[in-house]
Amino acid sequence: MKVLAAPLDGGTLMLAIAVGIVLGLTAGLLLARYLAHRRATSAVNTLGPSGLGAPPVGDPLAGLGRRSLDALRVGVVLLDGTDQVVLANRAARAMGMLRASAVPGTIAAHPILRTLAGQVRHTGVPREVELDLPRGRELGESQPLGVHLRAVAVGGGLVCVEAADVTDAHRVERVRRDFVANVSHELKTPIGALQLLAEALLDATEPPDEQPADPEAAAAQAAEDVAASRRFAERIQRESTRLGRLVSELLELSRLQGAERLPDPEPVMVDGVVAEALDRARTNAAAKHIELVVVGTRGLTVYGNDNQFATALGNLVENAVAYSHEHSAVVVSALAEGDRVDISVSDQGIGIGPGDLDRVFERFYRADQARSRATGGTGLGLAIVKHIATNHGGRVDVRSRLGGGSTFTLRLPARPPEAMLPLPASFEIDAAPVSGAEKPSHPAGGSAPADLNQAADAVNLAAEDATPAAAANPARPAQTG
Repeated sequence: MKVLAAPLDGGTLMLAIAVGIVLGLTAGLLLARYLAHRRATSAVNTLGPSGLGAPPVGDPLAGLGRRSLDALRVGVVLLDGTDQVVLANRAARAMGMLRASAVPGTIAAHPILRTLAGQVRHTGVPREVELDLPRGRELGESQPLGVHLRAVAVGGGLVCVEAADVTDAHRVERVRRDFVANVSHELKTPIGALQLLAEALLDATEPPDEQPADPEAAAAQAAEDVAASRRFAERIQRESTRLGRLVSELLELSRLQGAERLPDPEPVMVDGVVAEALDRARTNAAAKHIELVVVGTRGLTVYGNDNQFATALGNLVENAVAYSHEHSAVVVSALAEGDRVDISVSDQGIGIGPGDLDRVFERFYRADQARSRATGGTGLGLAIVKHIATNHGGRVDVRSRLGGGSTFTLRLPARPPEAMLPLPASFEIDAAPVSGAEKPSHPAGGSAPADLNQAADAVNLAAEDATPAAAANPARPAQTG
């Protein structure tokens, strides 16, 4: 049988083209669904049944790309068009960005990630949000997790979400706000008192409108005005002294927190530090008939800065005197304990309650607000003690019982901590080939590599091997002496 081909008319040709387009679209949709299914299956296989497993052998990201992603401190989660997890690194899992899915053996992204991804697909605009997320009980954390999320479309319905841990930044911001509020409050009190006292002093020294006719009455009025003026002036002096002390301690605390470089550690005689601290508190102790007693081992040495040690111990002794009863004793003892020296200050005062022990070293914290203001305290003394001890590689502890006195102990290093030692002088290795006759000479007593060229080659090879990882997590430049 012979089949004759007839030319297609216009209507038939248009119908054929339409059928072809429909078939093409259908095939494309089927292919897209297949690829999405493959990606979802790949995510399950990659992350394992618990979502925490290692990638399979055939995973193309199992090599350098996978290691680079896992080396990042930020979390990375890649979601497909159906919000299935295609890829997630270790940081994202550690931050809790993944959840157990309703389907056994699979995982799902955090609802917030899915919401961000949907908004990005809908608008085509990257989205950023910063929020606090509650931590799981299994993490043993009570503080919320601060995260900064950034979602960006990467094509094909895929959305990449970056999660950065900003918990420390949020904590620092809270501390800054509290600090500013506390400083404002502490400065407002003496400034307000100074203003009121100045007004009262002006009123007391203002001449009366009418002079008393009786000279004795006029003299008595003048004497009363002088007495009132003196009383106001004394209070002004006390408030200004307190204000000046507050400013001085704020500056000292700022220096201790890193605004200025710490002095190099030097050997410091404990006996001299104790003597200076007692001299500072002797006047106040005598006014309350408090005996200052020194016991323990003599001739001990600690390492650090003598002025800062005297400030720390002086604050402890002054605190002990301020919160002790009259006709009592304050005992300062020094004792060597292995590679440290313990300097304790014990009093027989009012003590500290259990609920306040963990907070006494906070800035501006006072267990007894009224008593602290009456003694002229600023609420910064113990915070300064804590920072001085920490900066010198030591610590400060407290034991106390309400109504039974307190003991504060400075534990200081008896030798210079390694972190405080001066950095050794550095030397550089020339990466260029060096002939035997051109090798640089080293000072007598110094040491050099046996083969400088081999050492330089090893450094270059190590740098080349570390280049991909360094791009993902750049290292800090080495510090030289």
